[in-house]
Amino acid sequence: MKTFFSEDHRKHFPQAELSGGQFVTPFERPSRVEYVLAELKARGMGDIVAPGAADMAPIEAICDAGYLAFLQSAFAEWKADGNAGELIAGCITPRGMRTDRIPTNIDGKAGYYCHAAETAITAGTWEAALSSAASAQAAQAEVTAGARAAFALCRPPGHHATADQYGGYCFINNAAMAAQMFAAAGQRTTVLDIDFHHGNGTQNIFYDREDVLFASLHGDPADAYPYFLGHADERGTGAGEGANANYPMKSGTAWDEWGAALDDAIGKIRAHGTEALVVSLGVDAYKDDPISFFRLVSDDFTRAGEKIAALGLPTLFVMEGGYAIEAVGINTVNVLAGFEGA
Repeated sequence: MKTFFSEDHRKHFPQAELSGGQFVTPFERPSRVEYVLAELKARGMGDIVAPGAADMAPIEAICDAGYLAFLQSAFAEWKADGNAGELIAGCITPRGMRTDRIPTNIDGKAGYYCHAAETAITAGTWEAALSSAASAQAAQAEVTAGARAAFALCRPPGHHATADQYGGYCFINNAAMAAQMFAAAGQRTTVLDIDFHHGNGTQNIFYDREDVLFASLHGDPADAYPYFLGHADERGTGAGEGANANYPMKSGTAWDEWGAALDDAIGKIRAHGTEALVVSLGVDAYKDDPISFFRLVSDDFTRAGEKIAALGLPTLFVMEGGYAIEAVGINTVNVLAGFEGA
């Protein structure tokens, strides 16, 4: 299995995240990727290939034009307004206020286009986000060309990004973009999200679509980010009714319950008539993850990969979360190895 990866991810390295009432080094940091790369190489998992430049057309197919323009200019505007540090939204659009007018002030713009203030924008964020999307595009092309599977080692991740908002460390929704690329080619597509946190952005993008099934295993939003989406009764709307499947689970969830949810999701993937599968590969369901509360162990990720392989579908793995830094490589590659060995 080829891995597609860009060194330009390093251009996005915020120095601060607001967590627990204080500024800390972000949990989503460049070193996450180094552990994954080291494990891929140690196990001889296949070639690691740099993508070419990102094609804007697939990005524009899932993103609002004004949002993309904001991402490109935000940091320059922030600095031009006299701000010394990184751009962190200070006033996110609240209930009861108007959303039909976008502020001209950069602080107001950030609040309009952001849904979670832990996510900072830096001088290199746009370039890094584009390189992440480029990796997903190159991996999607590899699968389209006939490969059984490919891995897009994306950073920054993407599944919390909606069509017009960033947050949860995400700016461009790489998995949704890749799914749209498959769907645009006429293939019935599923996005299976196994990240601990609900893929609110992916759900948002496909919620009224019948051709793209979204299935997500995640921490119950009553207790876990993103809090305001991911409940079991969210099944899609209009043409998309029934094409959205959420599996929210409580604190302490281990393999038995999590694996059963995966089995149920796999049943829905088969019933959907899926022809191409995109896996949002987050490994923060791990027992020692610092911002999650599931209890999966490393071997469970191997079993997850085996179950996914049993679908027999062309499969694109897209990297999402996982913040137990020293285990992120083992757990990520365990999924891929389980898939390859099945």
